[in-house]
Amino acid sequence: MPGHSKDLTRLRIALTTFFALDGFIFAGWVVRIPAIKEQTGASASTLGLALLGVSAGAVVTMMFTGRLCRRYGSHPVTVVCGILLSLSVALPPLTHSTWALGAVLLVFGAAYGGINVAFNSAAVDLVAVLRRPIMPSFHAAFSLGGMIGAGLGGLVAGSLSPTRHLLGLTVIGLLVTAVAGRALLRYDSPVPKSAPVPQPAPSPQSVPGQPEERAPRRPDTRTRRLVVVFGLIALCTAYGEGALADWGTLHLEQDLDANPGIAAAGYSCFALAMTIGRLCGTTLLERLGRTRTVVAGGTMAAVGMLVGSLAPSVWAALLGFAVTGIGLANIFPIAVERAGALAGPSGVAVASTFGYGGMLLGPPAIGFMADWFSLPIALTSVAALAAVSAVIGYGTRRATATDGLA
Repeated sequence: MPGHSKDLTRLRIALTTFFALDGFIFAGWVVRIPAIKEQTGASASTLGLALLGVSAGAVVTMMFTGRLCRRYGSHPVTVVCGILLSLSVALPPLTHSTWALGAVLLVFGAAYGGINVAFNSAAVDLVAVLRRPIMPSFHAAFSLGGMIGAGLGGLVAGSLSPTRHLLGLTVIGLLVTAVAGRALLRYDSPVPKSAPVPQPAPSPQSVPGQPEERAPRRPDTRTRRLVVVFGLIALCTAYGEGALADWGTLHLEQDLDANPGIAAAGYSCFALAMTIGRLCGTTLLERLGRTRTVVAGGTMAAVGMLVGSLAPSVWAALLGFAVTGIGLANIFPIAVERAGALAGPSGVAVASTFGYGGMLLGPPAIGFMADWFSLPIALTSVAALAAVSAVIGYGTRRATATDGLA
């Protein structure tokens, strides 16, 4: 058992590293969006259409990735997608038109969507074995990676071109994937002892006492509906993450006259707040439960985003972004964990498709609303959807209590 515990710890560290790398690379890209917007000569609406390439690539890939995880295992799929994500982030600054930008973002989005389904599936398996609500800790690593990536992007924005900056992210990503991927591939995905699966002989490098294969789960109609509900909660909250990632910097720079360094710090404040919220997530979930955490978080995010989008000063907006980050911190991890606990990789894929679809479809929606109204008004849609997530979370309290997921 001591050796088994060490193996689970190594798995947790390797998965945490991939979550952090994902956030680091994604944030490195988003803080260079203003420069690439200028380079391509895109308007707010045409930039929104180009960003739709990320959405399309991710959403199309996610369900396919769920099937790959069931067939080959979530660990190998995570490593392959980590390589693709690291390579594709270098492509956007090589473009000089919105059409070309949209095409390369389609590739970037496919890698981004794939790795998110894969490592979330692996994390759900590990959470079930450890029997503790540690899912927020993985997403805390994503937020921490995003904070570091955004902060580094703000520091180098004045001295490095987007091409050199994002190429540097490619090199870092490949190195981290090589190290963490080697550790991840040494072990098969663990499953709870109570799971009714066959017990073939483990390979020399498998987690002791864990099976090589997991029996596919066949969710009934009620379970599928619950998974979709959790996906809607994920969509409402992830929409805010995507909006702040892609438009928060531009809002501070364009509407509040912040300099590029301060504007880049806007996403860093949001990511830092999410990191703190998620680091406290396990304790919060153990004390309040999932339903209360979702309701309180959605309400807090709605209030914070109203301040962040409508405040007349940079510092008030930064405070609003921080409150929004704390509120949204644990809602998405809870939704994905609930879906995965009910339906395995298929549930993770469905909830992730909804959630990351919201994250990636939010930016183009914001772009169109910004052209029709204004960017501050468009950003209030984040507050509206955060409030919706709180209402849905409260409405599902009885169903989740029945399944032991409250």
